[in-house]
Order: sequence, then structure tokens, then C-alpha cells
Amino acid sequence: MNRRTIVASAMALACSLLAAPAFSALAVGARAPDFTLSGFKAGVPITYSLAEARRKGPVVVYFFPAAFTGGCDLEAHLFAQAADDYAKAGATIIGVTAGSLERLAEFSADNQRCSGKFPVAADPGAKIAKLWKSTLPTGISNRTSFVVAPNGQVLFVHSDLNPREHVALTLAAVRKFKGG
Repeated sequence: MNRRTIVASAMALACSLLAAPAFSALAVGARAPDFTLSGFKAGVPITYSLAEARRKGPVVVYFFPAAFTGGCDLEAHLFAQAADDYAKAGATIIGVTAGSLERLAEFSADNQRCSGKFPVAADPGAKIAKLWKSTLPTGISNRTSFVVAPNGQVLFVHSDLNPREHVALTLAAVRKFKGG
């Protein structure tokens, strides 16, 4: 095999691994593991507690692979655009990544990404993502969105590396839960 063939084969394998769906994400009806993580909202450091957030209503927890990458930037932007719709439906949003905490300050405030509309938190070593069964074969966070009820029950799960449907599907699930 020549070098070009080896590189092409390695790239094809990497793409197939990244395209693999989350085979075992937490199921609807499961108890969502609570977590407390460091993160940022609008560039300001925060400590985010899922248990505290659930007291206010349903929470959309979305795991994403890495800040400042094409799909993750688009997904954050779409969630930011819909943040007011989630608030009207009584829900909050949290983005969680195994990526670097240092990168999240800028990501959280950037107008092309989160626009300061919701917090993003770092999950070093994807420990929380593993509890939620939302990791890729590479060990990083998968692109998986959950809707969690105030009682901690998973109401909805969508796992797809394509970021385009996460907002519409989770917002519909929140509205269904809230009866609207």
C-alpha cells in the first residue's frame, strides 16, 4: 500500500467512527444523572448544577464534541436563536463538552455561537458524558440532546452528529411536556 492509500483509509475509518450513532444513550424514562460543572454564560464564569436548574422546569442538556468547530458552532447558534422560545416554554438549556474550559469563555459570549443566551460547561475527560452514555468511540462527547423533566426523568433523546434537528426536536419535546 502506498502512503496516499494508507492516509485515505485512515481518514475513511476516522469518518466512519465519527459518524457512528450513540448506540446506548440514556433511554427515555431513565433517571438523568445530576451533575455540577464549571462553565461560562456570556463570558462570565459559573458553576452549573443540573439539580438546581431542574427546580425551575425542564432542562435541555446537549452534549457537543468541541467548541469552535463547524457543527458545534452551528448547533450553539441555533440553540441561541431559539433560547427565547425555550424560555417561553418554561425550559432552560445547558451545553456540555469534554473540550477545554478555557475555550468556553469566548464561545459562550460569541455572537456567532451562544450569544450569551445559555451556559456551556466543561466535562473534563467526558466523565458526565459517559454517565449519560453520550460519547463517541474516540472518547469525546457525542452530539446528543436530552430533555430532562423537573423530576430528573429523561423525556426525550436525540443523538445525531448533524446539528440541524436538535433544536426543533427538543423544543417540540419541551412543548409536548408542558402541554403546549
